[in-house]
Amino acid sequence: MRRNVPAVEEAVSPEREQQDETAAEGDGGAGGGRGAGRTADRRRRRRRALRWSATVLAVVILGGAGAGYLYYEHLNANIKSDDLNLGDAKDRAADTEANSAGQTALNILLIGSDARDTAENQKLGGAKDTFDGPPLADVQMLLHISADRSNMSVVSMPRDTLLDIPKCTDPDDGTTYGALSDEMTNVSLGRGGPGCTVATWEKLTDIHIDHFMMIDFSGVVSMADAIGGVPVCVDANVYSHTSTGKGSGLKLEEGTHAVKGKQALQWLRTRYGFEDDTDLARAKAQHMYMNSMVRELRANAKLTNPNKLRKLAEAATKAITVDDGLGTITKMYDLAGELKKVPTERITMTTMPNRYQGSRVVPTDDAKQLFRLVREDIALDGKDAKKVTASPTPTVTDAAAAAGEIAVQVHNGTSTSTLAAVGGRAKAVTQVLTGKGFTEAVADTSGATAVATTVVRYPSADLEGDAQAVAKALGIPTSQVKKSTAVSGVTLVVGADWRSGTAYKAPVKDDTTPDTAGAINASDTSQCMHVDPNYTW
Repeated sequence: MRRNVPAVEEAVSPEREQQDETAAEGDGGAGGGRGAGRTADRRRRRRRALRWSATVLAVVILGGAGAGYLYYEHLNANIKSDDLNLGDAKDRAADTEANSAGQTALNILLIGSDARDTAENQKLGGAKDTFDGPPLADVQMLLHISADRSNMSVVSMPRDTLLDIPKCTDPDDGTTYGALSDEMTNVSLGRGGPGCTVATWEKLTDIHIDHFMMIDFSGVVSMADAIGGVPVCVDANVYSHTSTGKGSGLKLEEGTHAVKGKQALQWLRTRYGFEDDTDLARAKAQHMYMNSMVRELRANAKLTNPNKLRKLAEAATKAITVDDGLGTITKMYDLAGELKKVPTERITMTTMPNRYQGSRVVPTDDAKQLFRLVREDIALDGKDAKKVTASPTPTVTDAAAAAGEIAVQVHNGTSTSTLAAVGGRAKAVTQVLTGKGFTEAVADTSGATAVATTVVRYPSADLEGDAQAVAKALGIPTSQVKKSTAVSGVTLVVGADWRSGTAYKAPVKDDTTPDTAGAINASDTSQCMHVDPNYTW
């Protein structure tokens, strides 16, 4: 449920902090000795913790850098929280599995809301006719922090992406919003809250999302003011404005400029004026801003100023809405500590690969590749250490029945976003199975679906052995045998990787980031937005 989290953290006033520092720096006096030393050590540790606490306040813009002080008891009360996922269980991704060292990756969805729900947001956002209407999630970015904290990957989704939105239930009033097909992704926010946007991402990507952070227009302005100027670059004079009143209003001269406050919001919202005047160009500009902000937060010494950090703390806790799992300063502080471990040069920004469908866009096969890399915790910068990929020996608790006693349903999943399904494929592979002794195999006569990789599914542990036997007979890797409640028996789905032939050849795994993702490294200071000549002045 949406709420403000009660203040539970201890606050330290500037005066008290100064007293602690003075006491810790003394030589002990009459109360010196080992006891005084331990007290001083505790105070020093406490001061370090307080300085670290403000680090978390930058996470909404890929922070986790700098140091600060936590002065105010009311910071916790500033934080607004909401439910993480409003979708049905069947549409949710499985929990992220730990790596061999027991470490688990973190996935955080950043949401920029265009809500005109206050006078300030209305003034900043314009569009008077939409005041207090359903908010749209016009900015959506998935942050993936690797299990070993060595790298971070960011995937933006254009706001006009067409996809399937799952059923969502509003946690406040119980309103149920039915599932939608071929709908713009940004409408998900108005279907019960940010938890529906999370549910939409999980349904599309099969990536488990651990947390979300949401910010609106006024929140961006207050955060940008508190942080200070962030350098951005344009290759010509730009004025994002049309005769019909469209555009963000951004006006900059050619070169590099530090933007903050309202101007920072204009940069993040600019569509008309950058490159081809689309959401794709806007996402690129947002990536540049975010990368530059990371560099500023980590390198700019002025952020050690207690007064500036106090203002940042105030702005951040008032500006963002988070899921219940991040609903206190302590939890956000812990998250910031994880983010800080990632080096700037290992942060990679990307945009979901897409193609146009009319005036909108849809995900491509390259998008599936990008999502798989994130799901499997493979760094998008290509700098992961080489991993041993030997096939694991499965632990099967149920012995397989004789081949002739195993009922197998074979389904045609050879369709892709660009190719029609291969006719009769399920029947052809069924004949391969029967030839290997699986005489109870039958072809599924229902319509073909789109499955990238051939998979053998089974519903319960007592059929796992049978499923493994089917996979072994066809040469399908054990990693492609999956438990699934969506099937009622052993089911072989012939994927797009087996469109012909009688022998299955496991695809060579390509772990490179698609060029169509437009990857940008956070340490790259050479980036400069190209200006559409129609918007120069």
